[in-house]
Amino acid sequence: MNEPAVRIDKWLWAVRVFKTRALAAEACHKGHVSILGHAVKASRDVRGNDVIVVKKEQMTRTFKVLQVLERRVGAPVVKEYMEDQTPAAEFQKPRDPYFHPIAPRPKGSGRPTKKDRRVLNQFLP
Repeated sequence: MNEPAVRIDKWLWAVRVFKTRALAAEACHKGHVSILGHAVKASRDVRGNDVIVVKKEQMTRTFKVLQVLERRVGAPVVKEYMEDQTPAAEFQKPRDPYFHPIAPRPKGSGRPTKKDRRVLNQFLP
């Protein structure tokens, strides 16, 4: 009963979750990829029916492995290899956090002076 398995970084790249395998490995290294609630290393093997949680940008995506593969496939074929179980609420999250300057400066006022910078630094952590 030798189930086929493939490295998680390779699988994430092959099903187009990440653009490059290096980015997939980096996400694993940073702890953004988990299986069963545990962060995994890039060398962790993936098998059928594993549920993978990936934190990418501001979203937390959930994927179920249907089949393993080692070679990158076209986007229309990806649904044969994985099932996207990401809740709809994740897609409703704003892409960029709302940015509101703490201390707005008038346009054309130039660079902050030393005194201005000290005042700004009081607000920053």
